[in-house]
Amino acid sequence: MKIQGINAAAGIAIGKAFVLPSWEWDLPDQKMDSVDLAQEFERLYEGIRTSKDEIEYIKNEFKEVVGPEESSIFDAHLAILEDPVFMNEIRGIIERQYKAAEVAVKEAIDHFVTMFDLLEDEYMKERAIDIKDVGNRLLKHLLGAPEITLPSDTQPYVLVAKELSPSQLAHLNPTHVLGIVTLIGGKTSHSAIMARALGIPLVSGLEASLGMPVETGDMLVVDGDNGLVFTDPDRKTIERYTMLRSKQLKKKEQLQVLATVDAVTKDGAVLHLASNISSVKELDLALKQGAKGVGLFRTEFLYMDRATFPGEQEQYEVYRLVAEKTAGQSVVIRTLDIGGDKQLDYFELPEEDNPFLGYRAIRISLDRKDLFKTQLTAILRASAAGNVKIMYPMISSVEELQQANEILREAMSDLDERGLSYDPHIQVGIMIEVPAAVMIADLLAEEADFFSIGTNDLVQYVLAVDRMNEQIAHMYHPYHPAVLRMLRATADAAHTAGIDVSVCGEMAGDERAIPLWLELGIRHLSMSPQSLLRVKHRVLNTTASAAKEEARKCFALRTSGDIEERLQVFNDSTGSPDEQSGSNAS
Repeated sequence: MKIQGINAAAGIAIGKAFVLPSWEWDLPDQKMDSVDLAQEFERLYEGIRTSKDEIEYIKNEFKEVVGPEESSIFDAHLAILEDPVFMNEIRGIIERQYKAAEVAVKEAIDHFVTMFDLLEDEYMKERAIDIKDVGNRLLKHLLGAPEITLPSDTQPYVLVAKELSPSQLAHLNPTHVLGIVTLIGGKTSHSAIMARALGIPLVSGLEASLGMPVETGDMLVVDGDNGLVFTDPDRKTIERYTMLRSKQLKKKEQLQVLATVDAVTKDGAVLHLASNISSVKELDLALKQGAKGVGLFRTEFLYMDRATFPGEQEQYEVYRLVAEKTAGQSVVIRTLDIGGDKQLDYFELPEEDNPFLGYRAIRISLDRKDLFKTQLTAILRASAAGNVKIMYPMISSVEELQQANEILREAMSDLDERGLSYDPHIQVGIMIEVPAAVMIADLLAEEADFFSIGTNDLVQYVLAVDRMNEQIAHMYHPYHPAVLRMLRATADAAHTAGIDVSVCGEMAGDERAIPLWLELGIRHLSMSPQSLLRVKHRVLNTTASAAKEEARKCFALRTSGDIEERLQVFNDSTGSPDEQSGSNAS
């Protein structure tokens, strides 16, 4: 049976299932005598201390596997055990209702999980898993229950669970786990983030269609690329996916030889392929794939999954390390871009009818000058260690850019007083991601050192299509004629002003768009590390003159369907890695 889920982590897995039992607690709701309250509080506090020690241990162990950024997920778990609202709820149940500590913890978990589940925000719903994870750890210690163990001495397996907590995932041995299937969860869950970091295919969100008819030992095929799970697959399905997995591995091997090759078309046009990163670990992967620096450092991930805002020194050390690792290549650091679909557990944003049009990105930074200045100071200090640039997100007016630069100058003055070094000529650019910025691109180009087109949000705002809304996802067309005109207008304004323009959205990693960039004179692209070699292969096998001719024809077309079809045909004509041109790859 084929079941459609959410493609939370890419890859293909074929193997037998191991179904992870769910934590289910059936606790007697008995009253205590008032004289026993002190003992219950002591049990609670001891359970909290033990849970904290255990989480710290898991965090340090996991750090060795995936690095400090991903392991910081457990800082959020520690924060829950220190959260006054959560702990006051537990203490109140014990004190007012005379209930045992484990009963109070269970009721508090149920209360907060129910409250989170009622929210429409998908990110907040997924935080309910963290509440359950921490609460269940505390319950385990209060009840003296054993840890659910995973098989370690058997053949590799596909892990199946109702939901998978970060704590459970941290205990996994990646060599034993072929893939993961969960009934609950999505792409932004902590478990999905960790699975991607570990390189384990994950399909989630199967509760409505799958239930739990799968039993340990059942054969499964997991297609993490397309979000598909095949239960009891027939021989043809297994053979097809075995062949597909082999082809993927072969393709990776073939493309890897291009890591040290420059991205140059057959007729000599050069494209500079940088990487989008969220962590130092991602940078390491990008450099192995031949990235020419960092075109977009998403700094908001330094702020997520923790209890408080990161300080200047902590940020500086991360930014400096990235600058040093890139060895003089450009590092574009985007200032904090939260709001919309990106939330912080410890920073309460207002509930809004249209959060993507609301309090987010540069609007928060200009409103919270203290946070903004701290980040700018850290970036400036890091600029002494490499070729660092600053980029502001979601700029829609000249005033916003001027206000941001005024705070930057204040940060520079503070560093001068402290006697700390920085690059006084650091380049400052903006993301072009709202139509207003496109329409005044000529004015903004007089104030900015460079543009970077964020196509994900630009497409969303140009077409008035929420890209997170499944009901209208079919209307999200990156190759809509209106989007192409926005790209041309932005590029023209940048060229006229003599400043650089790059692309850092998903379109940058789409090989079909290469003719557009060549025609528009855009030579700098930034994409995910996984896209670098694939795009480079297409560039090596492309003739710029022919690509430009195709692009000019695309700009004359009237529908996104016609444009996509023409670009796809041209893309297919460049061949596969098996047929790659040797002239530019040697």
